[in-house]
Amino acid sequence: MKSDKAIVVFSGGQDSTTCLFWAMQQFKEVIAVTFDYNQRHITEIECAKNITKELGIQHHILDMSLLNQLAPNALTRADIEVKAGENGALPSTFVPGRNLLFMSFAGVLAYQVGAKHIVTGVCETDFSGYPDCRDAFVKSLNVTLNLAMDGQFVIHTPLMWLNKAETWKLADQLGAFDFVREKTLTCYNGIIADGCGECPACKLRQNGLEEYLHERKEL
Repeated sequence: MKSDKAIVVFSGGQDSTTCLFWAMQQFKEVIAVTFDYNQRHITEIECAKNITKELGIQHHILDMSLLNQLAPNALTRADIEVKAGENGALPSTFVPGRNLLFMSFAGVLAYQVGAKHIVTGVCETDFSGYPDCRDAFVKSLNVTLNLAMDGQFVIHTPLMWLNKAETWKLADQLGAFDFVREKTLTCYNGIIADGCGECPACKLRQNGLEEYLHERKEL
């Protein structure tokens, strides 16, 4: 039997879209929330709108522009180069506090609409060094949200221990492989589907796709 209602933190990317399909199978009602923090590519917001409209999902877009002011980075500034972290440093795409704020506001929305479940696509296996994608962070925040709002929220992380190939496999198992491949935006340069092929996000996505397609061919 499906549980009642869930909030999905939704960017329109590969991971959050896979989580959206996962949630649609797990819960009776699914609500998506997207955060507008003046990200570098407004295409991300449009992609999220298009996906939720096509799937008939109620969609909230919340203004988080203050985050842009506080945390300049490669996702919010065109003059900052997108590059991976070197010598233990965080990538230039790391936005300090982003998941902390996003999950907190998702919790507030969940409280308002009577949802007990919050779904996010964070992943520790391919987390690119982001500290706010770790399982320990999510578990600690889950406790904090429940204490802060006297709630019984459960944060779900379906991708936490999956690599990108396994995430593609999950999308396939959910009947969403082609949808995710053709309609999501992962690229740091704002190109939908297979992306630019050069940025770290595209390379991670493409390497996982090739690994999964090879595995599927061998079966």
